Amino acid sequence: MNIFRITVLTVSIAILSGCESLDLNPSDQMSGPNFWKTEEHARQAAIGMYAAMKEPWCFGMEFTFDMCSDIANGSSPWADISGGSSFASGSAGVQNHWQYLYELVHRTNTVIRNVAKMPISPETIDRVTGEAKFLRAMAYFRMLNCWGGVPYYDENCDINQEFANLNAPRSSAEDIRKHLMDDLKEAIDKLPVKWDDADLGRATKGAAYALRGKVYLFNRQWTEAISDFEEIVYNRSNHYGYSLHPDYNELFRIYNGKRSDEMIFSIQSIDGNTAGHALDIVSYFGNKSTMRLIAGNKIVPSTTLVDMYENLDGTPFNWEDHFPGFTDGGPDMRRRYLSVAIDQGSTVVTSTLECDTTKVMDAYRHRDPRLCLNVITPYSHYLGTDAGSKPMDKQFVLADPTKGGSPMEAMAFIRNSEGWNSYFWRKWIPTGNLDGYWGEYNRTPFEFPLIRLGDVILMLAEAYNETEQTDKAIIELNKIRSRVGMPELGSGPEWLDVNGKDDMAARIRKERACELAGEGQRYWDLRRWGLLKESVKNATDIFGDLMYTRTYQPRHELWPIPLVELDRNTNLQQNPSW
Repeated sequence: MNIFRITVLTVSIAILSGCESLDLNPSDQMSGPNFWKTEEHARQAAIGMYAAMKEPWCFGMEFTFDMCSDIANGSSPWADISGGSSFASGSAGVQNHWQYLYELVHRTNTVIRNVAKMPISPETIDRVTGEAKFLRAMAYFRMLNCWGGVPYYDENCDINQEFANLNAPRSSAEDIRKHLMDDLKEAIDKLPVKWDDADLGRATKGAAYALRGKVYLFNRQWTEAISDFEEIVYNRSNHYGYSLHPDYNELFRIYNGKRSDEMIFSIQSIDGNTAGHALDIVSYFGNKSTMRLIAGNKIVPSTTLVDMYENLDGTPFNWEDHFPGFTDGGPDMRRRYLSVAIDQGSTVVTSTLECDTTKVMDAYRHRDPRLCLNVITPYSHYLGTDAGSKPMDKQFVLADPTKGGSPMEAMAFIRNSEGWNSYFWRKWIPTGNLDGYWGEYNRTPFEFPLIRLGDVILMLAEAYNETEQTDKAIIELNKIRSRVGMPELGSGPEWLDVNGKDDMAARIRKERACELAGEGQRYWDLRRWGLLKESVKNATDIFGDLMYTRTYQPRHELWPIPLVELDRNTNLQQNPSW
């Protein structure tokens, strides 16, 4: 039985129901006299922790954080943070993320406190405790990145006993980091290298090493990060069995029991039909031709992301090489280069006008293959569905409404429900109905990585580079480039030469954006690199027209403590300038 097959876990769901936040709801029925008795009870309690972890406002919408960065634009769920001007302590996302992260802390604390006293095997106690420590560290690491120091509650805090007195002041960022590192050390000691097939998806020793390495990396402890990353990349102490998935596109379309050795810790979505359980990715990333999606395109790839992808030979992409005057010509010129006319029924292209569609497609398809695997680009096709969920070929056209009709999702062309002339995501978006396996747009049946080997390799490259080991960094980066057929750095042409540490750092940053697009990593990267400010620019579409404004203030580097939490706990102090 898979760890996330919630359909058969009605007992544990009932046990764990009603818990929203450490500071919100004290109900916790796991302390009942008939629980905490058997090996199965320990397992059910562990599954309850994972259920909390995959909640949307905890880690179940991790992919959406790209809209807070320069590689995606969006209207939900982090609109306040993305736009900046309305970012405040009362923002719903700020409050919800705080509450659901503390709910995960609460569940892990309950498990740690109770499982230690259970009349079960020491091996089970150790493993479940290791899982809880890993998940608690995940929660506090995210809180550390959002708010800095936060109130710290461990297993000594029994929410049933102390709900009315949860008024701890904020611990320092250094103390929070120490606590979570202590948890990860214990998780590494207690977690297995692998689980049996029946328990795939549970935290492992390798996941704990990877997360600890990431914490070190974010704290610029390069040597320690290298040690942890090398442990799992090069199997220093154990055979972890991780390897890059040979097919980049297939990696993000793993479902129905298929596995990949690249996944280190992931959310496994089960079943794509109404009775199943899966992450809701399509509601944010899908287009209106994706399985009857009512209002898609809440998050779309940015022009900044698309323009990052190199030409196939590794040279930087430049629109001027395809359309002279494109860069400075303005929206009207770009429309002439890129737009066609379609009929009023949205069934055929009636005129290409001044657009050479083959030339437009070449500007995208003669690039790093990840571009067209991650993004639906103009005049390419996508297998969507008609109004009855029957697979139907769709094309993305940039239609000039003054010369004809507008795209309609029920017909031949893709429509953007936000009214933007933006790109669309192809990554994570199912095609057709997956031969009947997939039936609901809000249940995307693909396994979603929270930690994968490709990310770890790029972090290892970064740590090598920061310790003046650029040659080693190049070796790691080339593993990622080679997988998709891009030329390796240092392989001949001068544009592939690496000219020192700073040049390599810039290449690593771009490679992370291109490789990890749609996975929610970019926002956290920009902040830790100190590049958030320079990345914030108004969101513009393919033509250069304004989609919405974005602003930056220095206080945005740390989130505000939610206003409702300040009201509940008068010992809390707000972050500077909020």
